[in-house]
Amino acid sequence: MDAETRYEAVRSRDARFDGEFFFAVETTRIYCRPSCPAVTPKRQNVRYYTTAAAAQSSGFRACRRCRPDAVPGSAEWNVRADVVGRAMRLIGDGVVDREGVGGLAVRLGYSARQVQRQLTAEVGAGPVAVARAQRAHTARVLLQTTGLPITEIAFAAGFASVRQFNDTIRAVYASTPSELRAAAAPRSGTGTRRTVTPTAGIPLRLAHRGPYQSAAVFDLLAHEAVPGVEDIDGTPGRRTYRRTLRLPYGTGIVAVDERSRGWLDARLHLTDLRDLTTAVQRLRRLFDLDADPYAVDERLGADPRLAPLVAARPGLRSPGAADPDELAVRALVGRAEAERLVRRYGKALDAPSGTLTHVFPEPAVLAEAEPDGPLGALTTALADGTLRLDAGAERDEAQEALLALPGLDGRTAAEIRTRALGDPDVVPPGVDVPDAWRPWRSYAVQHLRAAGELE
Repeated sequence: MDAETRYEAVRSRDARFDGEFFFAVETTRIYCRPSCPAVTPKRQNVRYYTTAAAAQSSGFRACRRCRPDAVPGSAEWNVRADVVGRAMRLIGDGVVDREGVGGLAVRLGYSARQVQRQLTAEVGAGPVAVARAQRAHTARVLLQTTGLPITEIAFAAGFASVRQFNDTIRAVYASTPSELRAAAAPRSGTGTRRTVTPTAGIPLRLAHRGPYQSAAVFDLLAHEAVPGVEDIDGTPGRRTYRRTLRLPYGTGIVAVDERSRGWLDARLHLTDLRDLTTAVQRLRRLFDLDADPYAVDERLGADPRLAPLVAARPGLRSPGAADPDELAVRALVGRAEAERLVRRYGKALDAPSGTLTHVFPEPAVLAEAEPDGPLGALTTALADGTLRLDAGAERDEAQEALLALPGLDGRTAAEIRTRALGDPDVVPPGVDVPDAWRPWRSYAVQHLRAAGELE
């Protein structure tokens, strides 16, 4: 997009571009999402940024009206398979907070200097700045939705010190943490502020852009649900999906409502609040919330074969996975066998929540317990790192490693690449899909399946 196109999107307050770019106003030193309802600034005062982190690094603070830090992520990072796309996905998963820039570089197979240079050139901010922007957003969510002490929030959001936390909040939001909390806290009729306690879970609005066919996603999740790890209840249109999560610092339980209003309502319970950022990003991948349905539907809707299918289901998503390793095992063994693995080897929750009793077993546990056959080969490869399916995995290398495993066919490998690796451009073997549908062939397959043309 050139500057003229971007300014037109800002002038028309076009929500289609929220998260695709940000604009900042030099006279106010504030940055916004394109759909911000404020008065349109003069063209000569506007600057454009690829990421919120880049705007923040240039000295702009987040708009209090449009909350640009809360927009869906750019679909570009899901499409791109290069080092920048992989780096952005890993940073979103919290790798920089847990392992530092050095750990990010090791995962990518580049030096820290190379990663810094490429990210700065492409997105206008290095990995530390991108992670800092993400920490600020996590902190704001905790400040405005829980009654946790501010000191606990600082460390839960990933900051190294309370001073660093305070300085970042002031720089990004032009407020102290206490002021940010006070501005958002609702008042009861008696004038007292009501806060959500940590035991009640963290309420979240998982934003998405454009139309969202939630029914298709929830139908798939209901069809695949493994007892003990997942459940789904309610009537179509009002269903709630619940599942357990294995996270870097502990475990979690999430409930997500089907009804879409520009976002999906969710409630997240964590044993360790440091997992908040990672948990949210994994849910976003599961529900494919960072997709750009306008770009997908425009490309696919131009094809005569797909045009009526796209018109019938605008915004159809290609769901991902909350746990890539778990998805790979389930794709290989099927639902019934996955249920047996959960009952026998799953990690029991400290406190069961209704029908949710376990976290899906880790690859290392399965590799030791059942080392033979295709399952043993897959879990051993996942456990020893021969096969990587994390957010920054190199997709072609992962597929080669999958196809090299005994008993794992091309169709299963394609499903894993689509779901676990979030690749938007995958076609199962034997399916006739033209190159004209690139880079959205995964979505085209979803349309064909929804229409009953594919199993």
